Amino acid sequence: MKQDPLSPAATLREAIKQIGSQTATGRLLGVSQAAVWAWLNEGKVLPAEHVLRVEEATGISRHRLRPDVYGPEPAEHAA
Repeated sequence: MKQDPLSPAATLREAIKQIGSQTATGRLLGVSQAAVWAWLNEGKVLPAEHVLRVEEATGISRHRLRPDVYGPEPAEHAA
């Protein structure tokens, strides 16, 4: 089953790839590589306390990482 590329899980995978690895992500967030693995492989989500740091490190929007906390991505304003 293919994962929705806009899902929080797929977005987390994208963020980890940008950061470099599960280990690098763990270092950035002050957690173990095993914790990062669990978020990816046990159906867990990125804990809310880490969202802003991941957003800062990757440029990936908090709205994509945790739409349940931050709501949907804001619509672009028409020019």
